[in-house]
Amino acid sequence: MTQLPAAPETKVIAPGEVSLYDDMMVAFETYKRTNDQRVSDIERRGAADPLTEDKMARIEAAMDAHKSRLDSFMAKGLRPPLGGVPRAPAVGEHVDAFHTYVRHGEAGGLKGLEAKALSVGSGADGGYLVPTEIEVEIGRRLAVLSPIRAISTVRTIGAGTYKKPFMKTGPATGWAAETAARPQTDSPVLAELSFPAMELYAMPAATQALLDDAQVNLEEWIASEVDAAFAEQESTAFVNGDGIAKPKGFLAYTKAAESAWTWDKVGYIATGTAGGFDATNPSDALVDLVYALKGGYRQNAVFVLNRRTQAAVRKLKDENGTYLWAPPAGVGQPASLMGFPVVESEDMPDIADGAFPIAFGDFRRFYLVVDRAGVRVLRDPYSAKPYVLFYTTKRVGGGIQDFDAAKLLKFAAS
Repeated sequence: MTQLPAAPETKVIAPGEVSLYDDMMVAFETYKRTNDQRVSDIERRGAADPLTEDKMARIEAAMDAHKSRLDSFMAKGLRPPLGGVPRAPAVGEHVDAFHTYVRHGEAGGLKGLEAKALSVGSGADGGYLVPTEIEVEIGRRLAVLSPIRAISTVRTIGAGTYKKPFMKTGPATGWAAETAARPQTDSPVLAELSFPAMELYAMPAATQALLDDAQVNLEEWIASEVDAAFAEQESTAFVNGDGIAKPKGFLAYTKAAESAWTWDKVGYIATGTAGGFDATNPSDALVDLVYALKGGYRQNAVFVLNRRTQAAVRKLKDENGTYLWAPPAGVGQPASLMGFPVVESEDMPDIADGAFPIAFGDFRRFYLVVDRAGVRVLRDPYSAKPYVLFYTTKRVGGGIQDFDAAKLLKFAAS
């Protein structure tokens, strides 16, 4: 008998997602009409009607709420369930020993495994490595919740520091006739980039009654307790971190005007107006920002900004009167600005004089996140009785790997 091919896997879209998407599209159409009225009032009377301004603020809040709920739907859908996958005997032994340690504090099983395989854990004073599936699940959740991690290159390392050579300039080249002498060329110029992994920790708490409940999925509980804390801390570091006991954020590097850019700096374009867009041609700065990036990087480029800056760019139009910002083209897709995806990061600064609230570039090539393999848990039943604390640590690093792959928009005269 001929076996029929398996049906292609399709994503089931929940009715709530479709409803939220439709509501957002309706809200955006209302927003455009209201903003057009606001602009008309300014042109006729020199000032906007306060009622119109208030209506716009309420519509913007509604759009942000719809977007947040859509993101929440997507985040839940992207989190695969733990368990249900057959385990190898050694993996199952580690999981069972880890469960016993978490529930009852008995570390004998993990110590026995440690004697057989040093990679399983350390002594009780340093905690024990979680089973691989919990580590993988934490990584998946962080990829959903941490906006910069989601768009950057992520590399798992086994050492404390990842070092990467980067070719700043290639060897000299040129044309030569068939029989002409070939002069010796200059050697390529290499730079060594270093990305140390720093310790990130969270300390979820549980009652002993919860731990004694056999129905509680410990892998799911640990992953859900630490994901938000890890994501919040590392997201801030990837943008603004100073590189001291934390990753170095891309806004912490030396910046230079695009006309004076060199390889070890982040280039920027100025709006030409202190603390805002130009009053006459506000969208010109965004056009300049897009085309400051080389064509090879623009193909996969995204805008990174916070929701307050996004509210400001929603009002911008091109010379034909078309809004530069557009809502998601479908469920599960990002909003777009000038046709490029918008990534919302609340750690980006607000619009202010001298600030850099908008980044644009190919973040896969621009920023590198390094994860040291292994997530460690130390059970502490003494510090906060009657609760049991779980000191959970992972090591993360980050920094710019290609200074040419992204540019910033500076809200200043120059």
